[in-house]
Amino acid sequence: QLHLVQSGGGLVQPGGSLTLTCTASELRLNYYAIGWFRRSPGKEREGVSCISSSDGSSRYADFVKGRFTISRDNAKNAVYLQINNAKAADTGEYFCGRPTDRRAPCTLRANAFDFWGQGTQVTVSS
Repeated sequence: QLHLVQSGGGLVQPGGSLTLTCTASELRLNYYAIGWFRRSPGKEREGVSCISSSDGSSRYADFVKGRFTISRDNAKNAVYLQINNAKAADTGEYFCGRPTDRRAPCTLRANAFDFWGQGTQVTVSS
């Protein structure tokens, strides 16, 4: 199965930090743009961040700019989402995704991604 596997997540206090990890066992993630999305209670899935395959450039949703950082470790075949200064509004289920096409650009549109991780819950609460 060419699927994505997520780890990390959990409970974090407001202002705290957390790292989410997306890996794959049967494909190289560095060949693809990888996106992180979240589904908060009562909301549709929304794009959080993405990282391109070509030059490692990244994009962020306005509501996480300056607080979240996306990165790759090609040696570990992993993409990370570092959450800093967590807010209650960051609570939700987070998913990593990849497109079918290696040429697909980095985007925050969920419909551009075809394969998803299993999701991991992030809860920001004191």
